[in-house]
Amino acid sequence: MATQAHSLSYAGCNFLRQRLVLSTLSGRPVKIRKIRARDDNPGLRDFEASFIRLLDKITNGSRIEINQTGTTLYYQPGLLYGGSVEHDCSVLRSIGYYLESLLCLAPFMKHPLRIVLRGVTNDQVDPSVDVLRATALPLLKQFGIDGESFELKIVRRGMPPGGGGEVFFSCPVRKVLKPIQLTDPGKIKRIRGMAYSVRVSPQMANRIVDSARSILNKFIPDIYIYTDHMKGVNSGKSPGFGLSLVAETTNGTFLSAELASNPQGQGTAVLPEDLGRNCARLLLEEIYRGGCVDSTNQSLALLLMTLGQQDVSKVLLGPLSPYTIEFLRHLKSFFQIMFKIETRPCGEELKGGDKVLMTCVGIGFSNLSKTLK
Repeated sequence: MATQAHSLSYAGCNFLRQRLVLSTLSGRPVKIRKIRARDDNPGLRDFEASFIRLLDKITNGSRIEINQTGTTLYYQPGLLYGGSVEHDCSVLRSIGYYLESLLCLAPFMKHPLRIVLRGVTNDQVDPSVDVLRATALPLLKQFGIDGESFELKIVRRGMPPGGGGEVFFSCPVRKVLKPIQLTDPGKIKRIRGMAYSVRVSPQMANRIVDSARSILNKFIPDIYIYTDHMKGVNSGKSPGFGLSLVAETTNGTFLSAELASNPQGQGTAVLPEDLGRNCARLLLEEIYRGGCVDSTNQSLALLLMTLGQQDVSKVLLGPLSPYTIEFLRHLKSFFQIMFKIETRPCGEELKGGDKVLMTCVGIGFSNLSKTLK
């Protein structure tokens, strides 16, 4: 961990997770002021408070101070401890909101992390657990984070607004990360998907599959979309359905897209046929954006490149999302690292949208809290 460095100060509620995760990894305290100060309901929301509680559970010796109105947060990170943890996530956001940050922190624990998260598994805002399992886990394997204990399992599904889902995630610890060279995404060779339905007719999932295939069959024959209909206690507390699609390339790159139905009692009812077709179009758009990492996992890839050994890492990305651009600014302020950014216009060898080649030299981050065997 870094020595007791001067604390960083931010204003506003945006990018709270980024700031707290980077603070934990760099060991630099962070102070965030004016969190929704002018709002009718000022301060931290329940899901953000739940995220801070989760950080407190997986670290040892963190100091967290929140003022009475919840508009100011001071966070002094402790050591990443890990071990077996259970956490009830807020149903306002999905488990993916919490899991995205855990994926960044899990390899650097003292003890391998084994965590049970309860709440909403699929919603319309955050990446679902299905997509993270299909795209983020293979990405972590590229960096050398792999082993028998590396798994992400959906025990129960839970749809908003009731939740009731349960997810198990376990990850081994690593002392150092491998540098990566992901510059050639390759061509799409197969598409896999998962159409799920809970507390509605099982036929819904089949209707989603048929409509998604009606679009994707024009491009590639190797398509298989699994249907997952959970019953009884495993189906959570609210009805809903949805689809996640993942395209795999010849070089082992995964690009994903997903859609979920509107929560019960909110908005108009969505037809499963429309949802299937729209999700297929979203996947085609993601493939057009291209790159070696899909837009959901751009920031995860850049973080792991930053924390790698003192060696050059390269990755080819599609257009950078606004979230990723802000993440690069945060990486600069927490780790003083700058990426070399080269634009690659689409031409003969690069199909689809314009690409960006990101290059950096890792800071040689070493997991000091890992116990020596």
